[in-house]
This record gives sequence, structure tokens and C-alpha cells, in this order.
Amino acid sequence: MRSITPGKAAVYVLLAIGAIPMFFPFFWMFISSVKTAVEVNTTPPTFWPSVWSLDNYAYAFNKAPFGTYFLNSVIVSTVNVGLTVCTTILAAFAFSRLRFPGRDLLFALLLSLMMIPFEMLVITNYTTIANWQLIDTLSAMILPFTSNIFYTFILRNFFLSIPDSLYRSARIDGAGHWKYLWRIMVPIARPALVTIVLLNAISSWNSFLWPLLVTNSTQNRTLPFGLYAFISESGIRYELLMAASTIVVLPMMLLFLFMRRSIVTSVAHGGIKG
Repeated sequence: MRSITPGKAAVYVLLAIGAIPMFFPFFWMFISSVKTAVEVNTTPPTFWPSVWSLDNYAYAFNKAPFGTYFLNSVIVSTVNVGLTVCTTILAAFAFSRLRFPGRDLLFALLLSLMMIPFEMLVITNYTTIANWQLIDTLSAMILPFTSNIFYTFILRNFFLSIPDSLYRSARIDGAGHWKYLWRIMVPIARPALVTIVLLNAISSWNSFLWPLLVTNSTQNRTLPFGLYAFISESGIRYELLMAASTIVVLPMMLLFLFMRRSIVTSVAHGGIKG
């Protein structure tokens, strides 16, 4: 056991104090979700519920098809992450290892697209999806997000850090570009890929504006849009709102808890520190 110095102890205390205001909203959300309507609206508010009850969750599931919303979010997020990872790997390999005229200029132009906010692309994306007759489908929430230049930038920098000697050795052994990519580069770039998967999963899961625009029917809603519709349809009942919000937030909280070590390691090795 390593001894904890006074300096480290002070750092841990400061981190714990800083974690309290960040953790408290989630704690209060969950506590409010198991309270009755009277307790939620009591002034001053009660800290602990007198009786712990899951009736608010049962009511939320009966009032709105949160099971369908959850399944849609899982499908959209999983497909988005899978397609984005594939396109990111191929693009990063092309811009880091292949030699073709205008490579660096093309990559610089693609990077400049990061300065354009998504809101400016909504009309163009919506027109394209409408022309393809994909409005109110899960495909409409997947196709516009199958590639991301920011993730390509992260992975390209990681690929560039891999020594060229590995590439030359693989070529001497008879490995082509495809085999070298999937057998050597992808396993080495696992920290960067974990970073990309986590960031993309969180972004896709929490997406609200685009599903709001391209979704009309209840059966194609995702969880964030479903929560918004639930609030509009059932009115402002805070105990029900907190229960529904917990359903939406809980999967990402569990993902963070189980993957927190991978997140720290991936950010440390993925070239996006600071």
C-alpha cells in the first residue's frame, strides 16, 4: 500500500468537494422520481422520501412507450457507432498512409468543415432525407451521421504516431494495405477507437434536434424526443418527469461507470488531452 501524502490527501478532498455539485443533480433526480406528488411539491422540499415507491416509473411506462423509445435509441446509436467507426478507420488510414495528389489540402478542407455548426446543415440534410423519402424512419436518424471529421482527425493523428518501420515490415512480409490496416493498425489504435466509440455513443444517444425534425410517429421516436413528448402530453408533473428523465439518463451513467477506466486511458493515449 502506498502512503498518501498530505498533498495528495488535499487533492482528493478538493476533488470530492468538486464532485458533490456535479453528482447532486443526478442524485436529486433519482430521489424525486421515487417520491409522491405531494412530497415533490412540498415547501421546503424533503430530502428523503417517506415511502420509496416505483409507481412513477410504472406510470411513465404505461403513459408512453418508453420501451419502444429505448429500443429505437439502442438501434440508432449502435448502427451510428458501427458505421462511423468503419468510415473513420478507412478515412484515417487514407489520410495517414496512402499517398495521393492533394491529400493534405483535402484533409485541411475537411477540417475546415468543423467550423460550420450543425444547425447550418439542418436544411440541406432535411431536404436530402425528404427527397429520398426517408422522413419518419430510423434511417433518417442514421445516414447523416455515418462519418465525422473530428473522429477522423483523432484517429489519423494516432495512425501517424505508428512507426513507418511496421508498415515497411508488413509490406515485406506480403501484407497489403487492407491486411496491414486491420491486423496491425487497428489493434494498436484501440485507445483512440475506444475514445471515438464512447464519444459517438453519447452524442448519438443524446441527440434531440435532428430526431425532432425527421420523426413524426410515436413508434420511431428516440428517448430524448420521447421524453420531450412525454412532458408535453402528461403536463408538468415533476415526479413523473424525474422518473422519465432517469430512464433516459441511466444507460449513459452506467456506460460511464463501467467504462470510466477506459475513458481515462483512451483520452490519455488518444491525443486529445487538454
